[in-house]
Amino acid sequence: MLYWSVVFLIIAIVAAIFGFGGIVAAAAGIAKVLFFVFIILFILGLIFGARNRA
Repeated sequence: MLYWSVVFLIIAIVAAIFGFGGIVAAAAGIAKVLFFVFIILFILGLIFGARNRA
């Protein structure tokens, strides 16, 4: 998870260098999608993890 945080930090820095144009909008859109994907995976992990413990 730390690896992905560093990857997105680098993407954000590159987007800032290019001037907050269309690249930033694309990176923000990707970040929003990945945020919701990881939230869903986190919730599924909690559910299945609790089932395996019981």
